[in-house]
Amino acid sequence: MRIEAESDGVSASRKHLVFAYYVTGHGFGHATRVTEVVRHLILAGHDVHVVTGAPDFVFTSEIQSPRLFIRKVLLDCGAVQADALTVDRLASLEKYSETAVKPRASILEIETEWLNSIKADLVNTLHFADPCKANTRKQVSDVVPVACRAAADAGIRSVCVTNFSWDFIYAEYVMAAGIHHRSIVWQIAEDYSHCEFLIRLPGYCPMPAFRDVIDVPLVVRRLHKSAKEVRKELGIDNDVKLVILNFGGQVITYLRPSHSVKPEPSGWKLKEDYLPEGWLCLVCGASESEDLPPNFKKLAKDAYTPDIIAASDCMLAHILQETAFGKNYASDKLSGARRLRDAIVLGYQLQRAPGRDIDIAIPEWYVTAENQLGQSSPSSPVGVGGSVFGIEDFEILHGDVQGFPDTVAFLKGLSELGEKHTRRERKAASSLFNWEEDIFVARAPGRLDVMGGIADYSGSLVLQMPIREACHVALQKVHPSKHRLWKHAQARQNAKGGNPKAVLQIVSYGSELSNRGPTFDMDLSDFTDEEGNPISYEKANKYFAQDPSQKWAAYAAGAILVLMHELGVRFEDSISMLISSAVPEGKGVSSSASVEVASMSAIAAAHGLNIMPRDLALLCQKVENHIVGAPCGVMDQMASACGEANKLLAMICQPAEIVGLVEIPNHIRFWGLDSGIRHSVGGADYGSVRIGTFMGLKMIKSKASEELSELRADGVNYDEVEQDDIELLKQEASLDYLCNLLPHRYEALYAKAIPESIIGETFLEQYNNHNDAVTIIDQKRTYSVRFPTIHPVYENFRVKTFKALLTSATSNDQLTALGELLYQCHYSYGACGLGSDGTDRLVHLVQELQHSAASKAEGVTLCGAKITGGGSGGTVCVIGRNCLKSSEHIFEVQKRYKKATGYLPFIFEGSSPGAGKFGYLKIRRRAVHATEDDSSLSPP
Repeated sequence: MRIEAESDGVSASRKHLVFAYYVTGHGFGHATRVTEVVRHLILAGHDVHVVTGAPDFVFTSEIQSPRLFIRKVLLDCGAVQADALTVDRLASLEKYSETAVKPRASILEIETEWLNSIKADLVNTLHFADPCKANTRKQVSDVVPVACRAAADAGIRSVCVTNFSWDFIYAEYVMAAGIHHRSIVWQIAEDYSHCEFLIRLPGYCPMPAFRDVIDVPLVVRRLHKSAKEVRKELGIDNDVKLVILNFGGQVITYLRPSHSVKPEPSGWKLKEDYLPEGWLCLVCGASESEDLPPNFKKLAKDAYTPDIIAASDCMLAHILQETAFGKNYASDKLSGARRLRDAIVLGYQLQRAPGRDIDIAIPEWYVTAENQLGQSSPSSPVGVGGSVFGIEDFEILHGDVQGFPDTVAFLKGLSELGEKHTRRERKAASSLFNWEEDIFVARAPGRLDVMGGIADYSGSLVLQMPIREACHVALQKVHPSKHRLWKHAQARQNAKGGNPKAVLQIVSYGSELSNRGPTFDMDLSDFTDEEGNPISYEKANKYFAQDPSQKWAAYAAGAILVLMHELGVRFEDSISMLISSAVPEGKGVSSSASVEVASMSAIAAAHGLNIMPRDLALLCQKVENHIVGAPCGVMDQMASACGEANKLLAMICQPAEIVGLVEIPNHIRFWGLDSGIRHSVGGADYGSVRIGTFMGLKMIKSKASEELSELRADGVNYDEVEQDDIELLKQEASLDYLCNLLPHRYEALYAKAIPESIIGETFLEQYNNHNDAVTIIDQKRTYSVRFPTIHPVYENFRVKTFKALLTSATSNDQLTALGELLYQCHYSYGACGLGSDGTDRLVHLVQELQHSAASKAEGVTLCGAKITGGGSGGTVCVIGRNCLKSSEHIFEVQKRYKKATGYLPFIFEGSSPGAGKFGYLKIRRRAVHATEDDSSLSPP
């Protein structure tokens, strides 16, 4: 017997089960989702006790059955919100503490007793010979943490059903609002670890505390009417495309023509051109007095939303029933807090606790997670005398970990790949390497742009500091006959004849946070044409751009094609790569360059290529310019490849001449503050400013040529003109880099010749081209020219002055002058159109503290700040005196920014060496840990 066809759900059971279903107190959405699962379980013949704080009607309106029992108890609180979009983080933590932490002992006692009472009254007559199936009771939690622990105490199996978990959500709240509540995170993670597995719904966030995962489709309420009936009732033709506008009963979003979704303040007006032609928007919660455009239609207040939305079939209840019978979906249990900590260390990069002098990669309070729960603390990864604990599985044949905790953690993660994994990335990585072959490991840091920034492509001097956060790449080359292929890669080879061919397979950790695929693979023959020659960079760019979720692979795989083109390298062996980056993406600290440099370094090491760090950086720039398609300069790659810890890499970008490493004086310190606004050098603003700069260069050269021609046309005897002036005009007429133009020459001869802006078509008519190989002029677009031209001329001068000041006598005037140069650079970025509200706010907060009465009384602390890198968001560089008070002021800036914006800036501090200084590791596994046919694993 089966449930009626409309449910296609759970088989009616021959065994009667009792389910305790705990529902989080965060919103009605969870309760309505639970209702549909509960309905299916009851139809299958089971009893369901719903433990909830939601009103009864949420359940009884859809379920009328004596098998439904509702128990009104609230065991968590979710998030405290002022409205649909505003979360009070501190209030949320404090309320959770009051709701679930302080009364925890009594909650566990009461819940355990209640769960046992269900057994005595309802299922105590059922017995099974198999001890694994002796318990027919089942506890389900819609993400209520303490319910998992209570079930374990009562000897009942438990499952969580959700697309987010409170340990991950509250971790951000702790950093933003109240680190004294941080033990909440670890306790929640431990509670979750008691459940059998996670049933994960679409739209999920990282949930590392759970030990096993089953992905299911969307869970929604059942339909009462067909789509055809709904359209007929609303008077909508079948060929009209529908979109629904709804958020918690409040209309707060709409679709623009660019298909982006943007929050609007109260009082906004919907406009007809917000929707593409042929679309109709059904608006939920619109006020009766609101007049809508003709392509927007109000829904009635009591409209049943599931009838309007396309609903997925509910298969969830079947999994719950089978688990209650004893089916084992889960693997061996580990500490939930430990898994959460490991996930943070290996790529999730939750923000650091302020006020701590923490090591390179592991924030102190994450390391002590298990101590917070009264458990044994994990030993330090680096032992006495530099010996490394936790990576004994590997023999290091070349290189040295140099005591870097992040490198130790990465190697330890490699050693654990032999274990059975169910998470998507780890499952794919577990079958990546042949443990009988050598593995090469490279490390490359991100960078903080102290001075120079976008003037790099104009030939400026730049000063860059490599940061602590770095990318690690593990790489193995192996003969195609020994390569452990993923299933679909093997199928692809079989379709081509079955003979082993060289394949590239890449796993990249952190994909869940970056909205990209965790794996990439290709036949290396795709990089060659029919004659065996490397394909063009343009063709490679199109190859990687086919699938947006796979475009990230261009940063790593592109190194192979560049080596083929530039050095004539032939790749005949298969290549496996594992990428793990702690450099946050989109924050303007060169996450892309660190991936490129680490990948290129690992490839070079594995193939015996001796490439000098400078040359390696130039090759990596080609990857980003030509294969990725981002028009960046070379300073990012140079800093990542050639930098040294606690020094500024000084480089003249013509194209990449290192002029030295500048020691950072002991009394000076640099910080980076992330604005929370995502930055990209592939964005339109960066590219258009670069085009405007090259337009200005072309105009200056043209003007200089005109001046020389006029001298000749006027019949002026060159002997009557200062020869130096003639030479200067000749140099300026053939200027290769705009930064070689002196500021006073610009002001004297060229300032009036540079227009504020120009249309692309007009420029091309007058000047033919702008001579920049990595950007293309849009003829219809208007480009700013004056400020993008002025910026590199003066920035080069500012950077030279900054470098000279660093070696001058220590004084308050020195710090003030250094800070002033940063401020000038910042406002010049803004004039170019590369500023942002967030970075401007951070710079202003630094100024407030610098000029406050308290700061003046204490002496110079913070003294300057500027936007960095490509601009338009990203990170702000701050300079100040290296003292405790300066650190306190940095945290004060962080606190004030959070209060104003709701976002807590990530603080970058400290430094580490570039890839050239680190070198590479060559490692070999001492003993292979057998896994269950992991060679047949497929990447997700």
